Amino acid sequence: MPRNANVDLIGQGGGQGEVAGRFSQDGRLDPGMMKPFYDVKTNGIYMSVYDGRGKLDDPKSYSTRPLNLNVNQIQANATLRRDEWKRLDEAVLGISEERLNGVQDLISAGLTYDLGNGMGTTVLEWHDVGDALEAELTMDGLPRAENDRPEWQHNYLPIPIIHADYEINTRALTVSRNMGNAIDTTMAERASRKINLKLEQMLFTDTSYAFGTLDDRNRNSIYSYVNFPDRETASLGAAWDQLGDSSGAPTGKTIVDQIIDWKQQLFNQYQRGPFMIYIPLAYETVLDQDYVDTNPDTRTTGTIRERILKIGAVSDIKVVDTLTADNVLMVQMNRETVRLVRGMGVQNIQWTEEGQFVTKYKVMTIQVPQIRSDQNGRCGVLHAS
Repeated sequence: MPRNANVDLIGQGGGQGEVAGRFSQDGRLDPGMMKPFYDVKTNGIYMSVYDGRGKLDDPKSYSTRPLNLNVNQIQANATLRRDEWKRLDEAVLGISEERLNGVQDLISAGLTYDLGNGMGTTVLEWHDVGDALEAELTMDGLPRAENDRPEWQHNYLPIPIIHADYEINTRALTVSRNMGNAIDTTMAERASRKINLKLEQMLFTDTSYAFGTLDDRNRNSIYSYVNFPDRETASLGAAWDQLGDSSGAPTGKTIVDQIIDWKQQLFNQYQRGPFMIYIPLAYETVLDQDYVDTNPDTRTTGTIRERILKIGAVSDIKVVDTLTADNVLMVQMNRETVRLVRGMGVQNIQWTEEGQFVTKYKVMTIQVPQIRSDQNGRCGVLHAS
């Protein structure tokens, strides 16, 4: 059974964790060198190499080359055949394409930033810019307007390696080959699920990953929607799952009024939407109840959810299993607010521990959500709790 997914960090000072330390030591690594395959016809070990020209998901963009152990000895042998690697990769890809809620929303909205060399990128350097220049109103246009320079600020985001380990029993593998059966992909699928869960937790749980020295605003770290320092905050008040007619309990109208107030709070920070609303699992059925106006005995047609979606700039409402109870998020879906930094997609690699004659397998990815704000601390994330 694979353990929970681990997050290794690579920063300016090196790597933190087994995988990050190995990458920091070896520099640029080709994932193909970490998944060698054995060819029974030639009795040789080969690797699949990306030619750097075509699309990453196009098989024609890859060529097969013999593994030169004199150049790179990351892997000294291969235990799987090419078709077995392919089956493992298909199993992992199938899991990674399942609904990830927040992560998938970023991908679907095109809010991604792809690194050219995820393996060799220790940190992502990014900049924000302060306000500058002023327009002047004159009759002849001769006086010079204020000509100040914009102030650029350098920021750094550590690049994580998320991985989950598993093993394939050598005897079971041999038996399946002898019987002509396909390789068992159960462990690879489980490991992929753990990685997907970790990605969601990085967006929706109160966990941060810091590496190296933080700046004066504590932004050189990985934050989630619920702990980013510059996020807008609001009071949720009574929990929505206490919906009812009793004194102090929320109604459909009070929920809608809250969301309208939160929208105005974000508008006041020059955040114009569109906004995605994320709710915890306990609130899913609450929003399916009938919307109630000022008079509890007067019920309008439609549910609370339908009424919320009529609010301008609100694009959708989604349930997030990893979001803690009684927390609600409004997130502006644009690049100035959030993006998913991607260095390597989810894939399998082979991992050999030197001197122990133990071959392990890892499902790994290089991805990190990046929550952003401008130099004035304005952010398109509102967290109500």
